[in-house]
Amino acid sequence: MTQNGKVERIPVTIPPLLALLLTASTSFLQAEPASAPSARKRFEFAQPHMGTQFRIVLYAADEATARRSAEAAFARIAELDARLSDYREDSELMRLCQQAGGSPVAVSEDLFRVLKAAQEMARLSGGAFDVTIGPLSRLWRRSRRQKELPTPRRLEEARALVGFEKLILDEQARTVRLSKPGMLLDLGGIAKGFAADEAQRVLRGHGIVSALVAAGGDIVLSDPPPDAPAWRIGIAPLDDPNRPPSRFLWLKNAAVSTSGDAEQFVEINGVRYSHILDPKTGLGLTGRQSVTVVAPNGMTSDSLATAVSVLRPEEGLKLVEQIAGAAALIVVREESGDKEYCSSRWPRTESTGKP
Repeated sequence: MTQNGKVERIPVTIPPLLALLLTASTSFLQAEPASAPSARKRFEFAQPHMGTQFRIVLYAADEATARRSAEAAFARIAELDARLSDYREDSELMRLCQQAGGSPVAVSEDLFRVLKAAQEMARLSGGAFDVTIGPLSRLWRRSRRQKELPTPRRLEEARALVGFEKLILDEQARTVRLSKPGMLLDLGGIAKGFAADEAQRVLRGHGIVSALVAAGGDIVLSDPPPDAPAWRIGIAPLDDPNRPPSRFLWLKNAAVSTSGDAEQFVEINGVRYSHILDPKTGLGLTGRQSVTVVAPNGMTSDSLATAVSVLRPEEGLKLVEQIAGAAALIVVREESGDKEYCSSRWPRTESTGKP
């Protein structure tokens, strides 16, 4: 909404994520122009949370309703940031990590729900997605700042603390145990998707049925804009994420996440390393690729995009096929050019025109 009160349909550019293990591609969003006037108007709001910019695009009858609903959604996101952040020493997550190696710890419903979903994705992906990667994340953040690889000794020490089987959940008691002292959890590959899901739940509770919540490269959508069949989501090109997209998705009541190294990478000794870590090697991924995943909710699309990035394309697509309602496109840069891999459900989501 402009300062003079007029509502405009403007493109929303989603910035690259700042946290490790998450999307680095830039996405482009736009709703198709409505074919007829609507009583609901378009409003847009943004706030920084979880190391990125959260944007909410919603349709409401008036500005007061829109603003009140967005503020409630942002409050929920801030609440989750305080619980799930590994950058804030006073977060519930970090208080749990401080008790690593000890007895089971009772945790909030939010934290337990995220960890339960993370463990399920870890099992399905054979450990390609692993929230116990925290020691490696911290080591790699230092390496990216200093532009030098971790020493073999430090890498081995960190790797010894990683492994999803070391994270023990008791659903009945709602407790969590980190089995080895020094373990650290990093929810960077799942927390933003969950926060976007929760923001949509809050908006719907305020009567907002048409909304888009974007957290970096993780986007969660409810009903489409008035008089539009779906939300139109552009996929950024692999070679230049700032160039306008040439391919689009048409989605509603779904989530989409992108993962890649277009902007979040570091070159060390002539090798380009992604910000996305392989839990088995402890190092950033090498080689250019982007992964776009569509799923029923943001927590699934977020974690699945990371897992698929770590796996080989063929393995990643097998994983996607196991998850109901999921679809994926993988673009890999090879010497002969870009090679694309897509899951069986992918063609249903993509269109160059209206669905």
